[in-house]
Amino acid sequence: MVKTRAQQIMDHEHVHTSEEITQGIREIGAEFEPYIIRQRRHFHKYPEQSLHEVRTTSDICGQLDAMNIPYERPLETGVVATLRGTAPDAYRADGTPRRRLLLRADIDALPVTERTEEEFASVNEGFMHACGHDCHIAMMLGTLQILRHMTDDIHGEIRVVFQPSEENGKGGKMMVAAGATRDCDGAFAMHIWSEVDAGKISIEPGPRMANTDWFRIDIHGTSCHGAMPQRGADAVMAAAEIVNALQTIVSREISPYEPAVVTVGEIHGGTARNVIAGSAYLTGTVRTYGSTAHQMMPELIKRIVSHTAMALGAEAELTDYTVANLKVDNDPAAAQRGRDALVKVLGEEAVGTYRGTLSGEDFSEYLHEVPGALAFVGCRNPQIGATFAQHSCFYKVDESVLARGSMFAAQYAIDFLGEE
Repeated sequence: MVKTRAQQIMDHEHVHTSEEITQGIREIGAEFEPYIIRQRRHFHKYPEQSLHEVRTTSDICGQLDAMNIPYERPLETGVVATLRGTAPDAYRADGTPRRRLLLRADIDALPVTERTEEEFASVNEGFMHACGHDCHIAMMLGTLQILRHMTDDIHGEIRVVFQPSEENGKGGKMMVAAGATRDCDGAFAMHIWSEVDAGKISIEPGPRMANTDWFRIDIHGTSCHGAMPQRGADAVMAAAEIVNALQTIVSREISPYEPAVVTVGEIHGGTARNVIAGSAYLTGTVRTYGSTAHQMMPELIKRIVSHTAMALGAEAELTDYTVANLKVDNDPAAAQRGRDALVKVLGEEAVGTYRGTLSGEDFSEYLHEVPGALAFVGCRNPQIGATFAQHSCFYKVDESVLARGSMFAAQYAIDFLGEE
């Protein structure tokens, strides 16, 4: 039987040096690059919404079966796989691993109609992998392809979580509640990112993604004939004024040095074109980095909403304020380990810098349980039209970065598990 290059690299019987391990990661990763791109395109073509990732989960399981990697399905969708190291010290006498690292990839898509005209564009009308979770699945499968050929260099155990429902902020909580982080010593994740250039990866300490909150505001007015506005209290007018007034929270209530966003994403009101609306409602999101600003937001919104509506003869209330996920805050030691691994496997030129984003990510749920870090894998490349923001119907990525992401994750995992 002809051996693959991956088998040739790692089947010689001696303890591998750090340089040999890294070279092995590079060469195995390069061998599986076509596989990684093929997987990305497959999952891109069949996107599924949060908590309905049925085919996605089944297809991931099929790939794990082909790699002979055991897994469990603690939720209706999503998978938790286990890769056991075979280094002599990987497990203690009682059978527990000396160290265990959690690697996480999210798998759900968005309710976005794709307009990229790619050959592998979504065939599920109204849904698209517009945030790169297809890339996350593919990079993680690529990471497993590398690591399963290198188990003699894995000094512990790797738990790989393919997580559903990140886009609505529920999946991380569900996986943690199901025990995903139990007995783990660290966690690591990657996010493909349109604001970082292709070829660069940012893994820096501190806040990287924001506290994410959702709100709803209900406005109560008095309906009347559209030609007799003096006889009523216009809920739509009050809603419009509230949208504007909410922006004064960031401009006048929060320090200019404190990042914050208040966005109204929906406004609904009225029943007919010639009727002054008697009711309306708004929904939106709040994003913050700082704990103080985060804690202040509900009361600030209540005050502004109530007083603005009152000035127009209406009433309004904050009927829902939900903390979806807290900020992603990279552990300094994990970020430094990541930078070291990045330089080792991809070179100093791969180190990217990024200020962070007020987008949210429920990987924060894992980081509340164990220390770890999230890395931004750059995919921006104007030469191929990969310039559109996350969640755009035109979203594209430079696929040449995917295998590099897999190599980086593999190096991080081996380095983490090799630490004392």
